[in-house]
Amino acid sequence: MSQPSQPSEAMLQLAERLEGMVEELADMGLDVLRRATSGDPDSIEAGEALALERRITKARRALEKSIVALSEGSLGDQPALDGDGAA
Repeated sequence: MSQPSQPSEAMLQLAERLEGMVEELADMGLDVLRRATSGDPDSIEAGEALALERRITKARRALEKSIVALSEGSLGDQPALDGDGAA
């Protein structure tokens, strides 16, 4: 990996890597939800899967906030948007 020439470039590179992790967490969350809905919805396993999906979603949202923070100011001074389109 090449060294970035400025701190802002390093932050953008880190934001890009975090975007990949966000995608991985989204895929993981969907897999967990599929497992949770494939069996008895009242089973202990389904409840545990739903709790796991909530943890995954919380982690994904935290990474999305980090991406916004790292990208601020590098997007032409436009406010960065979160996953819901809010600044």
